[in-house]
Amino acid sequence: MNDAHLHMVVNHFPIIGTIFGLGILIAGLFLKNNVIKNVAYVLFIVAAIFAGLSMATGEGAEEIVEDLPNVGDQIIHVHEEMAEKLVIVLYVLAGVSLIGLFLNFKKQAKANLVSYLVVIVASVAVFFGQQTGTTGGEVRHTEIRENTIQTNNTTKNFQEDNKD
Repeated sequence: MNDAHLHMVVNHFPIIGTIFGLGILIAGLFLKNNVIKNVAYVLFIVAAIFAGLSMATGEGAEEIVEDLPNVGDQIIHVHEEMAEKLVIVLYVLAGVSLIGLFLNFKKQAKANLVSYLVVIVASVAVFFGQQTGTTGGEVRHTEIRENTIQTNNTTKNFQEDNKD
């Protein structure tokens, strides 16, 4: 198993875990249930750990795919920049989640305030996660690149114009 394969194995959880965690946290707030909120906090912490693993395997994956056809340095660079933003937000999210866990266990009055702060940070993380996932998908999935639709339409128009 090489770094590209390892990267593919671990890179989905930071995004999916954050989305699930956000939904679970919102449910915990709605139901006023600290156990449910704690589950969300743990998911956020695990998502941050997997984000670190994704970053650790990203450089090796880049070395493997950067010279493949239809993969360029610019596409990888955009993905890498987004991933760096996401990992910072996820580390902040994990830190605030640890505070939330601690306050819930101590039954502190400010625990609920921290929960709302976590919702905000998690929402930002979901946004960056979507961006990171899309730019990562574009590395090998040329069909989701913006310019692919234009290229296909240009090719189709060229073929229609030259039917004679």
